[in-house]
Amino acid sequence: MSSGGSGRPPSDTARRRAVVLVANPAAPYSRATRIARSLAELGFEVEIAAVATPGLPSEERHGDVVLRRYSPGSAALLPAAMTAHQASGSAPGSSPASETVGPRQRRHPSTVKARGGPVGLARFVLGRSRRQLHRLRRTLAWPDATRGWWRSLAAELPPADLYHAFGINALGGAVSLAAAARRQGRAGAVIYDVIDLAVDSHLRQELPAPVLGLYRRREEGWARRTRAIVTVNDRIADHLERTWHLRTRPTVLLNCPPLVALTDPPEQLIRRAAGVPPDRRTVLFLGKLGPARGLEAAAEAVLGMGDAALVLIGFGDWKGEMAARDADERFAGHHFILPAVPPDEVPRWAASADASLIPVAALSLNHRLSTPNKLWESIAGGTPVVVSRDLEVMAELVEREGLGATFEGTGAAAIASGLRAVLDLPADERAAMRARVLSAARERFHWDAAVQPYL
Repeated sequence: MSSGGSGRPPSDTARRRAVVLVANPAAPYSRATRIARSLAELGFEVEIAAVATPGLPSEERHGDVVLRRYSPGSAALLPAAMTAHQASGSAPGSSPASETVGPRQRRHPSTVKARGGPVGLARFVLGRSRRQLHRLRRTLAWPDATRGWWRSLAAELPPADLYHAFGINALGGAVSLAAAARRQGRAGAVIYDVIDLAVDSHLRQELPAPVLGLYRRREEGWARRTRAIVTVNDRIADHLERTWHLRTRPTVLLNCPPLVALTDPPEQLIRRAAGVPPDRRTVLFLGKLGPARGLEAAAEAVLGMGDAALVLIGFGDWKGEMAARDADERFAGHHFILPAVPPDEVPRWAASADASLIPVAALSLNHRLSTPNKLWESIAGGTPVVVSRDLEVMAELVEREGLGATFEGTGAAAIASGLRAVLDLPADERAAMRARVLSAARERFHWDAAVQPYL
């Protein structure tokens, strides 16, 4: 493990305890599960600490790993009036839905004065000041949405020797928990897992430069209080080493799934479950269904190919909208949505697709340097990957290893060109490509190989 400080967890793990911190419900969270299993194999008593959510049990057991979900308490720096804003997930500095109105809808102070006199004007100014103060507090408290969860962990979570924090939303809490654990005689080491470049995501590009600067300094400050830093690929490791001026480069822990046994030819899981007509080639999309993921362009691209069908396996806010497209006569037989499947099963489902499509637009540095689960799950299934060249790290891997095809641009025509580069290959060349993908998975891109630098 690479160090933000130095060293690694003690080698004597007898009766030592590790906590894997996941700032979401972990229902499931595949990377956390894999790391927890690996720590358990080293002899740690392992708990995954996640966020409680309605409909999910407060405790689950998966072999030697226990998963507990903790209900967020109130955040110390946020007033009660901010609770609804936190639940909405709106970004610090952004307006809640009730305030997101056009210029003609906003009330001008002169209008308020005319309607309510001095008292109305005073109420208007006071209300606006309170909203501005709330936004300022949220900005200063970032990441504000998880601080209530941190408080619950501090009150309820038993101390540990090792805290593995997934992302910025878990990091600050892990640093505080570790300090308290050391006071109680535990080792209290923190590993920061930089699963993405949160401050460099498209969700924060509109924030003022001083706010982004504050966020960057906060993340770096917490990172320097950790025992080690790990991340998901070499390009992000290089970026962190350069921007944080680290003495030691972060350890790269690829997010590859474990090796899976596949049949030859693959089971037609997708075709059977979705009812894809036998004359259609299957194009798979894995993961979260939401905005800025290229789903509209992907649907049009596949529809325009005539003899292909887009199958989405995932979850998210757009699930209903995607299901409505299934019922649209225009997309009949060319668009299908299936529910998410357990992480360990995804490669088997991916294996039954003709191509796996990653149509996300590169809206930020975080996008350009990303290597999400869907990439490695597709490779594990031997399925060629089609990805935009703007997604630099994935495109470089696909082109270098011959694992699929890339395309320029974000529209339907561009996506279709990438898909045709795989789907229209002669049968023997398609078979050779699938063999290359499977070989890469079996030789290098699997969890047992990926986790070695971490251990």
